[in-house]
Amino acid sequence: MVPKTKPNITFQGQGYETTAISWNDTANSAHGTFYSGSVQVFADNFVAKNISFMNVAPIPKPGDVGAQAVAIRISGDQAAFLGCGFFGAQDTLHDDRGRHYFKDCYIQGSIDFIFGNGRSLYENCQLISMSNPVPLGTKSINGAVTAHGRASKDDNTGYAFVNCFIGGTGRVWLGRAWRPFSRVVFASTTMTDIIAPEGWNDFNDPTRDQTIFYGEYNCSGTGANMSLRAPYVQKLNDTQASLFLNVSFIDGGDWLQSIINY
Repeated sequence: MVPKTKPNITFQGQGYETTAISWNDTANSAHGTFYSGSVQVFADNFVAKNISFMNVAPIPKPGDVGAQAVAIRISGDQAAFLGCGFFGAQDTLHDDRGRHYFKDCYIQGSIDFIFGNGRSLYENCQLISMSNPVPLGTKSINGAVTAHGRASKDDNTGYAFVNCFIGGTGRVWLGRAWRPFSRVVFASTTMTDIIAPEGWNDFNDPTRDQTIFYGEYNCSGTGANMSLRAPYVQKLNDTQASLFLNVSFIDGGDWLQSIINY
């Protein structure tokens, strides 16, 4: 655990396939999902390079209670992850709060595997579902990439994925509306056929359709076909998308270079 009183800490490994911090707590064993992280970071200006964060608890089946298992919780402001890996199943990466930058990362999970209320930019990342394969001819959904927790229209939070790749197994949504103002954008991202045709889920609460912000821009691949997307999903134009495409989304010009190049 990196406490709030310890800013400017760097974790550096020799490659995300070589160096890892691993543990196996679950929501049950840790008395709550939020406390199950193998690593928990509450300090500002945290940097991780070429290292993996893993939770190796058993993979839960859909509907299992208390099996959520976080690899890392990042709750400080101005954090950067470069060439890192995140391995788990349900709730792998708790992108909790603050402004965060992820580049060239590998993120694996099954259900809501990137979740929280952070304001984060993911560039050139691989998002790999490990949900169970779905039998041919069935329409069941057994995973979701994101569950963003924006609770108010006044929260300037959201996840932006740019030049990423989504693959793996199962049939998954791009996001579920964990909170009513959930905000996620995918831009210039390649999506395989694991993405469900409707793309997104309102957490089975139609009242959220008016307040969530789910956008796609210039994506490609079998899973990027927007013809059957849920009606609240937005196909962004150049102007709308421009807010999410670079580090200005996380005010990166103010802080990012200084913490990754010091």
